[in-house]
Parts: sequence; structure tokens; C-alpha cells
Amino acid sequence: MYKYIKTKLIILLLLITCFSNINNPVFSFEYNSIEEKNIIQVYEKTLPSIVSIEADIDRGTSGGTGCIISKTGVILTSSHVIENARNIEVTTHSGKKYSAQILAILKNKNDLALIKINTKENLLLAKFGDSNDIKVGQRVLTIGCPFGFKDTLTTGIISRIDYERNKIQTDAAINPGCSGGPLLNLKGEIIGINQSIYNPDNNRSNIGIGFALPINYALDFIYKASKKLTALKWWNNLSTT
Repeated sequence: MYKYIKTKLIILLLLITCFSNINNPVFSFEYNSIEEKNIIQVYEKTLPSIVSIEADIDRGTSGGTGCIISKTGVILTSSHVIENARNIEVTTHSGKKYSAQILAILKNKNDLALIKINTKENLLLAKFGDSNDIKVGQRVLTIGCPFGFKDTLTTGIISRIDYERNKIQTDAAINPGCSGGPLLNLKGEIIGINQSIYNPDNNRSNIGIGFALPINYALDFIYKASKKLTALKWWNNLSTT
């Protein structure tokens, strides 16, 4: 009899709990794997440090992506996105738009630039890794603004490391508008700056051959620029951990 009453009470308590939550349902997302959980967490944590860029150039509008590297509003991107631009507009993760000025440029195949916005936003900084530690086959993520689709995440692997040309090859989708964006490891560290793609149809589509400049090369560029420009005195406080 005691066990019967106890069972009834348990069922009653369960029913009360279920019905009490009808007006306040709780929804939870279930991850399919540890890797999936990690990718989502890296994306959500990194996204606020990524910006979209639009530059007015002679041929129209040049679109790209950038990585915030200073609380004072300094952004790392690709030089071909902003070079010779009349105006540069940066949109942060909050949706706010700012006019940007060019601080430093590495031209041609080096393809890196530093631009700056003036803002009172509490900016989240990008996190740097070490491109000397990367391996072919390693999982990587990219965040960018392909064809204007802001905050786009793609995933892939490091397909090849071209030491001669100083390039990281990846099959993660990189399309027009992704230049200047981060190539990330699964720790959320930037290991490369997305630069270009290879395809046979005049840059119209991605066929899984993309290239990024190793982040150590970009860090060397920032370091040298910091020696020449007073606007880069923030370098010693840069987030490298």
C-alpha cells in the first residue's frame, strides 16, 4: 500500500510540474557533438570583434571584412578592400556605422591594411593565435560578409600551407566580401587573414580553394606600423591571449 501511495504521489508531482510550465515553456538547444558545440561557441564569442566594410572606389563599392584589434577602434583588414577609397564605412556588430580613416597599408601581394574608427563603444578585441603552429588537416572557421551577407560563418580545413608564397590554403568558403576577415582555429584564435580565392570563372563563385595570409605576418606588419604612427601606441595593450 505504501509503495502504491508513493507512486501516485510521484505521478501527481510530475503532472503538476508539467502543467505549471505550460505558460512558460523552456526550450534548450541540444548539440550533436562536442565539435559542433565548440564551433557555435567560437562563432558567438568572436562575432562582436568582426566588422563589415564598404568602401567607395572608382569602380563602385568594395566590400570586405575586418577584425577589431584595439579598444581605440583600430581594425585589421585587406588593403585591396580600402585602397584608393574616397570614403570607408565600417559597421560594427551592434549595427552602428562609422566613417574610417586609413592608418597604414601593405600593398600588392602583402595585402594588409589598418584603418581606424572613432567610437565610444566597448569594443571586443580579436584574439590572435600562432600561425607557426598550424597543420594541414586542421579544422578552421571563417567569419565574413560574402556578397553583403553580414556575419556569415563557414567551416573547413587547412588544405595546404604554401611556405614559398606565405599563404594558408583552405576549403572553407571564402567569397567576395570576406577579404580581411579571420581564419580561426577551434580555440577562437585568428591564425590567418582571408585574402583571395582561386576559380576558373572570373571570381564569380567559390570552388573550395581559398587563401589567407598567416597571422604572424600580419602581426609583424602591425608591430612595424606601431613604431611609426602615434595612433598605434595601443600596441602594448593588444589582446594576444
